[in-house]
Amino acid sequence: MGKQKYSRSFEIALSAISCSVAVLSLSMGIFAGGYFLGLWYLIAILALMVPLSKQFYLGGFLAYLGTCILTVVLGAAAKFWDLLPFIMFFGLHPLANAMQIKFKINRWVAYAIKAVWFVGTLFAGYFMILYGFIGVGFAGSQTYENIKNYIYILIPVVGAVAFLVYDYLIFRCQIMVNALIYRIRK
Repeated sequence: MGKQKYSRSFEIALSAISCSVAVLSLSMGIFAGGYFLGLWYLIAILALMVPLSKQFYLGGFLAYLGTCILTVVLGAAAKFWDLLPFIMFFGLHPLANAMQIKFKINRWVAYAIKAVWFVGTLFAGYFMILYGFIGVGFAGSQTYENIKNYIYILIPVVGAVAFLVYDYLIFRCQIMVNALIYRIRK
């Protein structure tokens, strides 16, 4: 299957639609809060996969960048810590997967690099909790103290295993998005 040449306007339009859906879903997730934030993250991630399905790597990156900027401008600055994991990892992960496929990087080498990146994001989230940006009320509780004693072991081990599952599922989601977007002809 040869790569079809698309016009720049098609790339811009597809990337803009992707960005707008991602901004809408992140904004809804940030303002709704609670346990559904992960669902809205997933919708934003799937939206950012759309330009990548047509191999529009620059359009995918610009859609990610626009999503982050517009979400902050539209009011997420007040709850920036809810957006930080998306900015640091989840928004860029589909682009990293696309680059892995484009440059034919060994899956285990890529997994190791992305797992370190993911664990770094988890540590950033932990330090935000630890230094009081969120979760101030947990300090002093017995559960918090137990977790704090083992956190430097738990985050890398549990994070790496959870990332293996997450990475596999996101690759499967990209295949499904590719199949859906393949039908768009220009």
